[in-house]
Amino acid sequence: MAAKDGGGRLVVVSTEVLPDIVLKVLEAKSMRARGEAGSSAEACRAVGISRSAYYKYKDCVWGYEEQLTNSIISLYLVLRDEKGVLSSIIKGLYELGMNILTINQNIPVDSVASVTVSCRFEKGTVEAGALKAALKDIDGVVDVKIISGE
Repeated sequence: MAAKDGGGRLVVVSTEVLPDIVLKVLEAKSMRARGEAGSSAEACRAVGISRSAYYKYKDCVWGYEEQLTNSIISLYLVLRDEKGVLSSIIKGLYELGMNILTINQNIPVDSVASVTVSCRFEKGTVEAGALKAALKDIDGVVDVKIISGE
């Protein structure tokens, strides 16, 4: 249903009442995102829908888990300019169940480099204090700050 301003409203609807086409579009989108289908046409054939149906709905439907249950956190770290420190950070985040979205490392100045890392994690999997403590325990980490988080 369109709002008065011409934009669409977002609603949460149980899959039990959705038409099959919507669920198939979600599956086709997922196949494309995971690389299981080389093209939209291939994904459509695999789930049994037409390309026109796919293109009609693909930009209007998302899985609830994809959009609302994952959190994103941005970290600011100061690291010593030593080989392997950033690799240790990446390994540590992996071990904490984080999915790294972006890494931006600046050129070292005075033997330290600042790094910002954005990560996705499922709510309830890690607490901010535990995350900071785990990262500060890594050899070569000078400072850790959480600069944003959902």
